[in-house]
Amino acid sequence: MTEGVKHIIAVASGKGGVGKSTVTANLALAMAAQGKRVGVLDADIYGPSQAQMFAVGDDQQPASDDGKTFDPLETKGIQLMSMAFLVDQKTPMIWRGPMASGAFQQLLNQTRWKDLDYLFIDMPPGTGDIQLTLAQKVAVDGAVIVTTPQDIALLDAKRGIEMFRQVKVPVLGVIENMSLHTCSNCGHSEPVFGEGGGDRIAKEYATQLLGQLPLSLAIREQVDQGHPSVEADPEGQVARIFAEVAGKIQEQMADKDQDASGPEISFSD
Repeated sequence: MTEGVKHIIAVASGKGGVGKSTVTANLALAMAAQGKRVGVLDADIYGPSQAQMFAVGDDQQPASDDGKTFDPLETKGIQLMSMAFLVDQKTPMIWRGPMASGAFQQLLNQTRWKDLDYLFIDMPPGTGDIQLTLAQKVAVDGAVIVTTPQDIALLDAKRGIEMFRQVKVPVLGVIENMSLHTCSNCGHSEPVFGEGGGDRIAKEYATQLLGQLPLSLAIREQVDQGHPSVEADPEGQVARIFAEVAGKIQEQMADKDQDASGPEISFSD
């Protein structure tokens, strides 16, 4: 177990562009709104985006009093660590896989997380070195898979689920993003990327559909401005969906904790 962290949840996708980082930021904020101590580790070494999503300026860097460990930045009630804090965001990370995996381990293990209930790890897309390093080196409590209803995204999501299952990381469920678009002018709704895909893949792999998010201009605008939907519109539909997802994850972790503690034994005369 990573020091200072009770539960580690990987947020992953089989391919890029499905909104995994947006989901991570909003899910973390939703969990924090329910009274949990929450952190986010941006493990997308090549394309970190959480700094912008949490409106962290380029001039902000984590403190290090020993030159070996870092204090996470704290913003919006979230403890946050990202490669973006340690390098110029305009500098490309031209690293081979083992270097990226090493950087990921350093970010995770050399960050002084402060009594977190949940650490959400925003994973890079795919099933490469960092995913394997996470599974082999870290006690991950579960993975959340983000996909769109599009067939090609579902195909990649299946690979992600299979990868986590092979390395014995429980899949907590699937979040279907961009599931339905409603026209802001006429109110007509249509499934631009297809429909029912998240539910089908959840049933196929005997996991649950944690939530379905709309294809919304507001979601994109809010996160680009550094104010994810859960913060920007806490009473809105998107915030309610993320609150439900956070609740479902907490239920699964409560069951896991109960199983780990074993049965209660009582004695009577």
